[in-house]
Amino acid sequence: MAQYDEVIEPLLAQLDLTEKVSLLTGADFWSVPALPRIGLRSLIMSDGPVGVRGTGWSSDDPSVALPSPTALAATWDPELARTAGRLLGQESRRKGVHVLLGPTVNLQRTPLGGRHFECYSEDPLLSGEIGAGFVAGVQAHGVGTTVKHLVGNDFETDRMTVDVHIGERALRELYLAPFERAVAAGSWGVMSAYNAVNGLPMASNGPLQSDVLKREWGFDGVVVSDWRAARSTVDAALGGLDVAMPAMENPWGERLVAAVRAGQVPEDVVDDKVRRVLRLAARVGILDGIPPAVAAPPEDLDGDAVAHEVAIRSFVLARNENFALPLEPAALTRVAVIGALAMDARVLGGGSAHLTPPHVVSPLEGLGRALSGVDVAYAVGADPRPFLPAAHGPQWGDGFTVTLSGGTTHTFTLPGAGLRWIGDLPGGLAPREVTTIELRAVFTPEEEGEHTFAVSGFGTFELVVAGESRFAGTLHPPGAGRTELLLSPQERRTGVRLAAGVPVEVVLRQHIAPGLAHTVATTLGHRAPGPAADGMIAEAVAIAAESDVAVVVVGTTEQVESEGFDRTSLALPGRQDELVARVAAANPRTVVVVNAGSPVLLPWADDVAAVLLTWFPGQAAGAALADVLLGVAEPGGRLPTTWPRRAKDCPVLAVDTTGGVVGYDEGVFVGYRGWLRSGRTPRYAFGHGLGYTTWVYEALEVGPDEAVVTVINVGARYGREVVQVYAGPTEPDPERPQCWLAGFASVDGHPGERVTVRIPLPERTWQVWESGWRTVFGAYDVTAAHALDDPRLTATLTLVPAGTPVTGA
Repeated sequence: MAQYDEVIEPLLAQLDLTEKVSLLTGADFWSVPALPRIGLRSLIMSDGPVGVRGTGWSSDDPSVALPSPTALAATWDPELARTAGRLLGQESRRKGVHVLLGPTVNLQRTPLGGRHFECYSEDPLLSGEIGAGFVAGVQAHGVGTTVKHLVGNDFETDRMTVDVHIGERALRELYLAPFERAVAAGSWGVMSAYNAVNGLPMASNGPLQSDVLKREWGFDGVVVSDWRAARSTVDAALGGLDVAMPAMENPWGERLVAAVRAGQVPEDVVDDKVRRVLRLAARVGILDGIPPAVAAPPEDLDGDAVAHEVAIRSFVLARNENFALPLEPAALTRVAVIGALAMDARVLGGGSAHLTPPHVVSPLEGLGRALSGVDVAYAVGADPRPFLPAAHGPQWGDGFTVTLSGGTTHTFTLPGAGLRWIGDLPGGLAPREVTTIELRAVFTPEEEGEHTFAVSGFGTFELVVAGESRFAGTLHPPGAGRTELLLSPQERRTGVRLAAGVPVEVVLRQHIAPGLAHTVATTLGHRAPGPAADGMIAEAVAIAAESDVAVVVVGTTEQVESEGFDRTSLALPGRQDELVARVAAANPRTVVVVNAGSPVLLPWADDVAAVLLTWFPGQAAGAALADVLLGVAEPGGRLPTTWPRRAKDCPVLAVDTTGGVVGYDEGVFVGYRGWLRSGRTPRYAFGHGLGYTTWVYEALEVGPDEAVVTVINVGARYGREVVQVYAGPTEPDPERPQCWLAGFASVDGHPGERVTVRIPLPERTWQVWESGWRTVFGAYDVTAAHALDDPRLTATLTLVPAGTPVTGA
């Protein structure tokens, strides 16, 4: 830092107040302005928990899509998180992005949280270690990370205005802990949340942003607001915020200049913020004449390969009765693949996490490729999606020609009929230059009958099929804001009878008010003729009964799991539960693949041969799935969060914002800590996950600083084990959880191989917060476990003050 401070101070001295404040105020949707007079170029930010959208979120500039953050945490591998971060740092550089808005390290307090999939875990240690690995990987490319959302943004309901009341112990021991770990890992940015904490909006929360983050933790980076979270000029300036984003509805700019001149905000407070911005600019290499923090970025990684590896390592084999998996291809003649999401996999969550990957391998495609010579039969079975999927596939010829027109014209081609962007437009067009968007393609039906077309999005549309107008109207609910429209678009459907093999032209035109083209979410949906809902399930059951094995892919939709709203139920949407039950009754070798980013109820789990949890698996979804199902690779994941048997068993479930306040009254008893206190048994416990081999735990030695665990692979094939170490007081203490995750490590080995691993135990393992960190001395049970509910070896450690002998057994 010192090397930058030497050059920053002279630059700061050259700036007048207006120039200083300009560097703290968003210039547009994604950037902080340039100041050429001092050699400062514009600082560009972008969303990116699973990939880097860039400044336009444009479909004609695709982004590598990695598995969801819940999947990354399910690997229990900080080094793999570092690799994922390296890839996104590489993608950021390719797209001209200097600061990536991630990772999200908020805890998964309730499984109903709408962005549960975007957070890592219900445990602060696991969240912190995965987040720290991700931070190190991204910043290895000289791209800054922005750890978010500080703090208490663990749900979506009324997130802009709600006041979260968190006790000091829970705040320090749980909710702040992953942020503290990421700051210790060197993150260059932190994002403040929309909500208030203990009475103060986070963008103005001086006790947390100034006192804890900056002074206590020594954070020397930039605190940026969540978009439009800064609502007060003076309070935000005095409360530790450094950059208010975006340009729209920004409380700074001229108002902050006036507040300084009126004596409401000292200029040295502004100077500290500017120093931080200039330091960040120097680190990412946009301050002329100053060497960046990273002179030589690491070698580029292959995006498909990283997406494939993370997916495989994240898949959690939750059930595997009678060794149903892996499948033996040579023994198969016919495989049934069932489910709408088997054809159109949901590979990422909705909201800020959404982007357009260059390609996606669906489960059906992946299994079809891997099982050459095997009859792979497909049936939809049940389709949970309330909207028709975007039109795509070989029936649509060379894809969709998209033309943006108004003052200037730009044309490009997409393989699917979905358009989505926020910010910059394709082709670099200005929003005022675009008043019409047109999608055009030639469709050659394979099936004769009534085809259903759908228009979804917001705006005024006209759909023309075979020269005839089929829909014309506005999908704009009165009074709806742009954010609401983006997260909750409308849909209109129309049926058109078409002959098989006869090409027809399909055109969708969208008319946009001048200047509003910076936000677009438009889809032309299509569904071919087919049976009604009952007929689809019956067709799937018939195919399953005639097959050696049935692979049923179920999951959630973007209308269930997304930023902007919380879930109302943990049940799978639509008739998917009924589908699984009926298929399992028809074929005892039913393997269910759960394509959901967060926990769902699985009422049929005890009646199927195998359950594989694949999260939102990224662009390599189907290829990774085929490798795991066929035994080319072992599913390596362990649960980063508890999966309930019944929703009412969850220690924390409902999100009640009545009165504008949410009290975290459970204190430190969140996630598995709460499950242990309640005495209820979940369907799958924290840390659960099966493999294709068997590990025996042979020895455990513990001390105050580490646990040494020896395990043996006694199975018949090479495999991986995640050794989990839990600690808890030997004598129950009602004020403390029964136990908590103290450390973990991955091992791998061949059949018969013995592996010894040393697992560090942080000092915090033995501490509680009582107006400061206090070590609690006494006897602890330290357990090496395969999962929380599968302990293997336990030793007792007596922790005593320094200078007193420590005993361990």
